[in-house]
Amino acid sequence: MARDWTIGPRARGALRYLAALGMVAVSTVVAEVIYRVFHTDRLSMVFLAGVLVAAVTLGPGPAYFAAAVAFLVYDIYLVEPRFVFTMTSAEDFLVLFVFLAVAVLTGGLAGRLREAQRRAETRARTSGALFRASEEFSASGHEDAVRQALAHRIAETGREAVVFEDGRWWSAPTGIEPPERLVRAALDPAAQIAPSEIDRWRLRPLRADGQELGLAAWRSTGRLQADDDERLVDVLVDMAAAAIARSRLSGARAEMQARERTEQLRHALLSSISHDLRTPLAAILASASSLREFGDRFDAAVRDDLTLTIQEEAERLNLFVGNLLNMTKLESGALSIEPVTFGMGEVVGRVVQRLGKRAGDRELVAQAGGDELAALGDPILAEQALANVVENAVRFSPNGARIEVCARRTDNGQVVVEVWDEGPGVPDADLAMIFDKFYRSPATAAGQQGTGLGLSITRGLVEAMGGTASARPRPDGRTGLVVALSFPGGRP
Repeated sequence: MARDWTIGPRARGALRYLAALGMVAVSTVVAEVIYRVFHTDRLSMVFLAGVLVAAVTLGPGPAYFAAAVAFLVYDIYLVEPRFVFTMTSAEDFLVLFVFLAVAVLTGGLAGRLREAQRRAETRARTSGALFRASEEFSASGHEDAVRQALAHRIAETGREAVVFEDGRWWSAPTGIEPPERLVRAALDPAAQIAPSEIDRWRLRPLRADGQELGLAAWRSTGRLQADDDERLVDVLVDMAAAAIARSRLSGARAEMQARERTEQLRHALLSSISHDLRTPLAAILASASSLREFGDRFDAAVRDDLTLTIQEEAERLNLFVGNLLNMTKLESGALSIEPVTFGMGEVVGRVVQRLGKRAGDRELVAQAGGDELAALGDPILAEQALANVVENAVRFSPNGARIEVCARRTDNGQVVVEVWDEGPGVPDADLAMIFDKFYRSPATAAGQQGTGLGLSITRGLVEAMGGTASARPRPDGRTGLVVALSFPGGRP
């Protein structure tokens, strides 16, 4: 077992007196040299200097001891007749009085100065420790981190520290195992009420705003000065308790805000979904009821138009319901894909043909190759992903605009489909977020219905097939957006 060589208060006090004796010894040697060289016994100033140094450096007690020893040495060793103690003259009494007066005055003054210096250093050290602790507690984002920081800060004051909470503990220095009795006491509700002491461990509860936040325990390691201030540790405990309470309040506030945002999103989603569901249903019901009641009065062109409306709106409704189902599968991880090789040109053609009926006055153009654009993935999901992008482009492009759907193979074998529109575009700051769920750019959301799910589902479907989705402004300087979907290439 390693020995503890720490010097205690008594040993330090004895060393101070030995140092005072050493200073007198040095004065004696110097006086002896001067006596032999100059043959004079007027050497009281040499001893006075030794007493003065002892008073300044060692304090009042050692200074008084040095004055008495210096007087005895001076009187016995250097005053004629030598080696005989005499106090018969007024000069002897004057020397003794001066030695003691210098020791008292200088020692008292030096003591007060050292005490003032010690208090100033203690205040500076305490202020610095509290400032660093405050910064660390404030920067700790979790209450467990605050408890660990508290244990380390208490340990920095020369103590062993353990912080308890719900059967767990954090200790410093690392590796300290609290005694069983201390662990049992930490689980006792009575210990959470008032400070106490167990086996030289001081216990203090962490409490703030009426909450029981744990228990701090510490004990001296023997390295402390007798005048070290325990109040520093008490203040650290109070600061940690306040930081833990603040962390809990922040967590509760964040949870409330998250619930509020979730509720807002839920209302917005239900509102948007109800609108997107009612719109095609209303068109289907109106067309179907018109055919049923007045079908025999309509000419063939009107009946065909109503039938086409039913078909288009049913396809639109099917696409919307499919998006919702795919989003549910993507979030739950239940979407499984068995990749096959398919022609991207065929997918582009089907999307353009299907959505071209809803483009109105907008020109929807496809530019895709044939068999050389073989991609690897699920053709049905790829068609749905691309349809979401093209439908967005149709929705936000003005009448008369040109929408291009281009497919090409890159040098690294990827198949890329790009949708170029002439809509208002998206600010650069929003480009990274347009694929997020429920996100709608403020620059394009005004006056447009939607849930903000289309592009999010597109990215999820494309990434599930091993591809990527991205967006950028048009490079030709015109307003609009280019959305690119990249798929792994397959063999033709």
